[in-house]
Amino acid sequence: MTDTGTSTPAGSRWGRYALSAAVLVLSLIGITALVRGAEQRPPVQPPLAAAASDTAPPDTAPAGATSSDLTSGPMMSTSTPTRVVIPALDVDVPLTGLGQQADGSMQVPTDAKTVGWYTKAPTPGALGPAVLAGHVDYQKQPGTFNKLSDLKPGDSVNVDREDGSMAMFTVVKVARYAKARFPTEAVYGAINRAGLRLITCGGNFDSAAGHYEDNIVVYADLTMAHPAATATGQ
Repeated sequence: MTDTGTSTPAGSRWGRYALSAAVLVLSLIGITALVRGAEQRPPVQPPLAAAASDTAPPDTAPAGATSSDLTSGPMMSTSTPTRVVIPALDVDVPLTGLGQQADGSMQVPTDAKTVGWYTKAPTPGALGPAVLAGHVDYQKQPGTFNKLSDLKPGDSVNVDREDGSMAMFTVVKVARYAKARFPTEAVYGAINRAGLRLITCGGNFDSAAGHYEDNIVVYADLTMAHPAATATGQ
């Protein structure tokens, strides 16, 4: 759940990132679809059953920021993410792009194992909050993010990128939010560093509503940028 952080507030690049009330509402609807998808369709939120995430990302992300906008930590250039590895959870899976649906909500994975990256946010390693989403479960099968809530500060999340580099993140916080109070700005809003958010469903499953009551969000910061391999002369 690609964007770039900028030192300048609304009015410049980040101004484009400022969410209007209407967009925020659509965002909530979007991730609602994310999580609600589990048992009914594909949710982008935690374990077993369908979950409806009550938040969605902004419909547009700010234009690429530059190193001059960075105020904290390392940063990498933009490059499409191809794989995510989370050692603590034994997760090692390829990534697929997640765009937006016609109503402005974020698309969601179509099976239990797929993990997607939100293509309208910054790519992992670039300035801003990159977003990865996966199911807790889908059609009664455990999802790749089934144990996302077990992550702890200090755990690592590594993302391979198309240019051959690896963005190495460290978890700084794991939070659980009621869907009705999903912190859209904290998850998708501009930040002054290269960050990552992992999102899935959590809490109790509301069988009447057909989705989980909460969302799990893991916040991580880029701590090391492993450069792309360079060709050696023969």
